[in-house]
Amino acid sequence: MSHKKKKETVSAMGDKSPGISRQTAVLLSFVMLVIGFIGGAIFGVMKTDQLSESKTATTPQPTARMFETLEGETIQNPQNVNAWVQLGNAYFDADQYQKAIAAYEKSLTLDPGNPNVWTDLGVMYRRNKQPRKAVEAFSKAMSADPKHEISRMNKGIVLLHDLNDEQGAIKAWEALLEINPLAVFGDGQTVDERVRHYREGHDKEEGAGK
Repeated sequence: MSHKKKKETVSAMGDKSPGISRQTAVLLSFVMLVIGFIGGAIFGVMKTDQLSESKTATTPQPTARMFETLEGETIQNPQNVNAWVQLGNAYFDADQYQKAIAAYEKSLTLDPGNPNVWTDLGVMYRRNKQPRKAVEAFSKAMSADPKHEISRMNKGIVLLHDLNDEQGAIKAWEALLEINPLAVFGDGQTVDERVRHYREGHDKEEGAGK
């Protein structure tokens, strides 16, 4: 049998075997891609200005001149809280986690009551593989401003995804819903939907074990 004939035989057998159609397979692949994207978006903590930004807007990368200017200002005026915050933001946008952490921490020694800086510091801790410190920072943001929403949202994400504390995450999000019943994650899913998802899943698992 020729190589070409073998190919034809395999193709014919494949056509007769049970299975999903090509169109269905493509559709399923698309659905799984969307689910994966949503999961990734939910588990991504957010900077304090992200909820108010347009989803299509892109943050410009800081330039070397910007770093030079901000670093010079912090050297000349080390008590300038805003300069330290802006330097931390620049390092944040450049994905230089440790330098952002140092700048934010310095600003907080000067102004410990800024919930936005505590939240952005928590995001940097999380990205620097320090989830427990991230949770502490989010908690301090909430102490500074009991109605601070994004810190509660981020705290739940880190508790659930990094520390496997589902109940702690649910409590953080339920507290957020008391402040804003219409709170929404960055991907568009409501916090209420996410809480119900985990509540229902947890109840089903308990029921199955009885």
